[in-house]
Amino acid sequence: MLEHGGTKILPVIPQLIIPIKTALNTREPGVIVIVLKVLQQLVVSGEMIGEALVPYYRQILPVLNIFKNRNVNVGDCIVYNQRKRMILGDLIQETLELLET
Repeated sequence: MLEHGGTKILPVIPQLIIPIKTALNTREPGVIVIVLKVLQQLVVSGEMIGEALVPYYRQILPVLNIFKNRNVNVGDCIVYNQRKRMILGDLIQETLELLET
């Protein structure tokens, strides 16, 4: 739906905030990973969507702040979750960088 939504995505943003906030408030890492990936797809799916999310940062960012330092410190070992983009701290950083652009 995001790939073909085009200009229809922007007016729907306010209706998406409550489900996004509810999902983030579960504080389940697996759910948060999915929400972050959806947010990233949402931001890149059209122009001005990142700016449209700015008024809702107060609902989205506090939970991300709790989990932003959840990175895996394995030294020189290989973490296979990186391939699947499942490391929460890295995914939060990616999402925040996308929201800034």
